[in-house]
Amino acid sequence: MKESPNFFAELRRRNVYKVAVAYAVVAWLLIQGASIILSTFAAPSWVMQVLVVLLGLGLPISALLAWAFEITPEGIKRTEEVGPNDYSSRRTGRKLAGITITLAVIAGGLFAFQHWRSKVPNRELSNRAAAVSSTQAPPPSNSIAVLPFRNLSEDKANAFFAFGINQGFHALISIGI
Repeated sequence: MKESPNFFAELRRRNVYKVAVAYAVVAWLLIQGASIILSTFAAPSWVMQVLVVLLGLGLPISALLAWAFEITPEGIKRTEEVGPNDYSSRRTGRKLAGITITLAVIAGGLFAFQHWRSKVPNRELSNRAAAVSSTQAPPPSNSIAVLPFRNLSEDKANAFFAFGINQGFHALISIGI
């Protein structure tokens, strides 16, 4: 009577763990790249949401394919056709681990770039604000800031009220009151 192999040992033999980790790294790399590219093109937020959902749905599919098929030098074969101690399955696992590590380094680099890029504009804006504030005279101590009124009611006939208030404030400011 033949003993059945351990399920987790079979997952490891079929490279399901390595494929799942590689898929997660590639998905993270795609999400990092897409967040940089999509923000550059001002894409709507639903595009990124759809991408994340599709990548999430792809993980179980890739795990099932890794369970059912093995990549060999002769091509893709069903896992049952490849022996448990076959050298090609170990070599495939090492290649997959190398590719995963390489992609993880690239993903980490993209993450660092995105983190660095988000910090740079803030510094530039604060430098510009400091330059503008240093060239302008400080406001007098008895100054007032006036914000424009807007008609937020449904009755558009009352829009003249907001217009009149705005004109009145502009007239007061122009005569120095």
